[in-house]
This record gives sequence, structure tokens and C-alpha cells, in this order.
Amino acid sequence: MAQATAAPAPAEETTNAVPAYPLLTLADGVPPVIESTHALRGVVAGFAAGTGPVAIDAERASGYRYGQRCYLVQLRRAGAGSALIDPLGCPDLTSLDEALADAEWVLHAANQDLPCLGELGLRPRRLFDTEVAARLAGYERVGLATMVEVVLGHRLDKGSSSADWSQRPLTPVMLRYAALDVEPLVALRDHLEAELTAQGKIEWAREEFAAIAAAPPAPSRSEPWRRTSGMHRIRKSRQMAGVRAMWELRDDIARKRDIAPGRILPDTAIVEAVLKSPGSPEELAEIPPFNGRSLRRQVGVWHAALDSAARLADHELPTTGGTSDGGPPPAHRWAERDPVAAGRLTRCRAATATLAEAHALPAENLLEPAVLRRLAWQPPAEVSPESVADALRDHGARQWQVGLTAAVLAVALIDP
Repeated sequence: MAQATAAPAPAEETTNAVPAYPLLTLADGVPPVIESTHALRGVVAGFAAGTGPVAIDAERASGYRYGQRCYLVQLRRAGAGSALIDPLGCPDLTSLDEALADAEWVLHAANQDLPCLGELGLRPRRLFDTEVAARLAGYERVGLATMVEVVLGHRLDKGSSSADWSQRPLTPVMLRYAALDVEPLVALRDHLEAELTAQGKIEWAREEFAAIAAAPPAPSRSEPWRRTSGMHRIRKSRQMAGVRAMWELRDDIARKRDIAPGRILPDTAIVEAVLKSPGSPEELAEIPPFNGRSLRRQVGVWHAALDSAARLADHELPTTGGTSDGGPPPAHRWAERDPVAAGRLTRCRAATATLAEAHALPAENLLEPAVLRRLAWQPPAEVSPESVADALRDHGARQWQVGLTAAVLAVALIDP
């Protein structure tokens, strides 16, 4: 495993420059894929006997399959080496979870992997998220490959990052890629912990990690169709009803066929069809990609969805001001809907940006944008540092965030 030592300065970029850092290599080679309960027992025993933090990663088939199911779990721990587990053959990993109950889990961008790991019975009690740590430490680019290069002085081969991990068998190239993703995580963790400690931010990081580990599964969005890419072009309620009808039809087809919705029909096609409002299936068939071979055969079904939205009574139409998470409206609409709230948001954003810069943090890590919007949209009736602190906690802010921002935001919320 690469050691947590300072990396050499990167070479200047030239048109055909030789890469500055060598490729990361596997210390123990690519481990065999664990595909049976019998083989899993050996892994569980090995990792239970291991020491120190355990590096964990998961591979999904985003862009290929419906949902965010896990198709490979990768682990590495001192004394146990690395393991690759196939959830298709080992769908219940609660025995592994019990073996790792006392270990700190090291993940990069844990929020992406914890939901699918939880479906297998894997839930961390203690966590170190190297992506969050990198953000708090002031790194601008925090992707795993970039961090491994900048901090540890090695390059990761990312050629399989967009592969279809639901395919079987997995290729040797994919398996090597998967094993490499956990190879440097503990070394990266150690380096970032030292940096955060030196910067006086380690307790902030621990609060963030604890919040991530304790967070319940995200609730289902009440109106997920509102997140359709290009919705900013849709202004009328009946057009929104058209987007909703086509989105729900696509989602139903995708779920039944276990295919990513975007491979059934891209968001851009939904929005374009709604804006052009074709009066017949034949007119819809003239709009790309409905004129393609696969969609042309079902163009009548798609047009029927649009037509059903056109026939809705006014009281059945969605509201134009709604959001997919039940929060305040999109910020770009505040000026016309509530200019006073828009002013509050502008001042609050400026205040947090200044504070974040002073602490070498991204503003969104100092305070989540959604928390800031909710506070600015509906501030406490009596604004004070104490009432703002209470409101921030109610919206999910961590104590370190509240301590840094409450007093500053109490000033920003008051119209000068």
C-alpha cells in the first residue's frame, strides 16, 4: 500500500507531457472474487482478525440499471489484505458487518455508497470519509484519483469508472480497478487526519463523519419528476403535468426492465416533447429521439402520456412553485416571488462565503446550501444569534457549523 508521505511537486503540464506520478500497484495482486457463503466465511474470519481501519468501496451500475444496487464490494484491512465480494452470490453480509463492528470504516464519498451497502447489511459505527476530510482541509479537487495523486504521489487507473458492473463475468481489468480503489484509502486517511489536526479542524471532521454514519436512509422524494434536467424551461402547470406524465411512464418502464431511466428516454427528450406539444403520435415521431427505431415503435404510448396531461382538470395540475424536496422554491425565482427573502439570501450567501474563505473551506461545507436557503426563506420571528442557532440545528446543521455561522447569519438576516 502507498505510504502517506508528501508527494513530489507535479510536473508542468505540456501537450505531450509524461505523467508526473507512477501508477499505483496492488501490494498483494488481485484477490479472487468471493461468490459463495462458504468462501465468505473465510473473508469474515480474516477481517475479524485484522487490525486498524478497514477501507471499503462499492461498485454500482449507474447509467445501466434501475436504482443504485451494489454489484461489487471491495475491502482492505491490515492483516487481512483485500477482498472482492460479489453481492449476487452473497446478498447478506451481516456476518461481515458484525466482524467489523468495532472498526473504523474508511470510504471516499461515503454518502454515495452507504445506501447500497446498507441493503446488504453493512452499516458503519465509526467512519472516516476521505472526500469530506479533503474538503475540510481546503483541497479544491477532491476526487479519489486526484487526492491519491496529489497526496500520495501515485496515479489511479480510472478506465473502468463508467463500466457496467452488473455484467458477469467481471473482466480482469475491472477487478484490478476495483481492488485499486481500496488500496490507498487508509494511507490517504492517515495523511488527511494529520492535516486536519494541524489545521485545528479534526473535531469538525469527526462531527461530519458521525452525522454521516448516523443518518437514516434518505426518504423518497414526493415529486421526483421535478428533478428532470431542463425543468427550468418549463413554466406552465400543464407543461409540468406533461413532464410528470412522461417521467412516471419512463420510470415504470425502467423499473420493470431494470434499465436506467435515461437509457429508456433522456430528460432532454421529455422536456422537448412537452415544449413542442405534438398534437398526434405522428408529430411526436418527428421529434428526436422519438424518430429513432426503438422509440418510434412506442411513440403512441408516449403521446398518450402527454395527452393524458393535456386532459387534466385545472385542480389536478401540479403547482409551478413546488420543489422535489418540499423546501423553498428555486433561488432564481425568489426575486419575483419574495424580493425581501431574496435579499436575505444574497446577504447570507455573501456572509458565509467570506467566513468560508477565512477558514479555507468550501462555502457548501461550512453550511449546506439547502440549510442556508431554508433559513433565509423563513427566518426566526425574532432574529438573534441564539434563535438562528436553534433554527440551524433544526435544519440539520452540525454544532461546529452552528458555532461558526450563527452570529454572522443573525446580522445578515436583518435588512440594513
